[in-house]
Amino acid sequence: MKTGERATPPEHRKLRETIVMTTTTAAKPFDPVKYKETTREQWQSAAQAWNDWGPLLRAWLGPSTEIMLDMAAIEPGHRVLDVAAGAGDQTLQTATRVGPAGRVLATDISPNILAFAEVSARNAGLGNVETKVLDGEELDVPEGAFDAVISRVGLIYFPDQQKALAGMKRALKPGGRVAAMVYSTAESNKFFSIPVSIIRRRANLPSPLPGQPGPFSLGGPGVLEESFRKAGFRDVLSRTIPAPVRTKTAAECVRFEKESFGALHQMLAGLDEAGREAAWREIEQELGAFEGKAGFEGPCEMVVAVGVK
Repeated sequence: MKTGERATPPEHRKLRETIVMTTTTAAKPFDPVKYKETTREQWQSAAQAWNDWGPLLRAWLGPSTEIMLDMAAIEPGHRVLDVAAGAGDQTLQTATRVGPAGRVLATDISPNILAFAEVSARNAGLGNVETKVLDGEELDVPEGAFDAVISRVGLIYFPDQQKALAGMKRALKPGGRVAAMVYSTAESNKFFSIPVSIIRRRANLPSPLPGQPGPFSLGGPGVLEESFRKAGFRDVLSRTIPAPVRTKTAAECVRFEKESFGALHQMLAGLDEAGREAAWREIEQELGAFEGKAGFEGPCEMVVAVGVK
């Protein structure tokens, strides 16, 4: 679904590589342990900013999240496991849907960001939310305890996605569903892939190694669905959903990414302050192609897939 996509500079029209958020050099093998440590540190640092941008996140991803919850067949009274919950925006949507008789367990690798989920649930008067710090590949939860498992833009960042899916399947009751939302291709998510490509070039970062996690690692046609089938899920279905990022200006979108996308800062780590600022200026200039009289509309497309245990 790419209707309505605006024209972009020629150098970005061929942006088709799978871009991975890592500073691993070509001379070194990918280290999943180090990667997860770095990811945890990124979200520990970016937690406050990510939470502060909550209203934008709800406007941007809220409608797609409702579709994910529909596909997961989540109903009042259900018990739901939220993997890589972050600051918990989708946790709150889920908790509202399952109602007082249901429960939602929000998990994340970062204690800092998960703390915001707990506070937000309390402030919203949602007493049916619990939180637990967990690695998404090491889901220490009771077997068969949940009616559904969800993961919004989380599965893509797990080094061992099959291990994560196996843990989600183990957590489900027979007939329960796992639903995951991921970015589609780099070409269809230029609000994100353009900044990544600019930073990669300026920081002289190598192309990602095959099989590495990253924002577009499950976004190719049929890739997410095949991952579900490989993990043993049946009745796998998917939907591709336009989810443009709308802000008043391109500068506001850049500020959102600059403040809360911790992985971009990790990619910029090899540049000095002047180099980092130059990169952000170029990013704002290129994203300006998506700014018009009605404001900024950054191309974004999500894929939501569901599978049954």
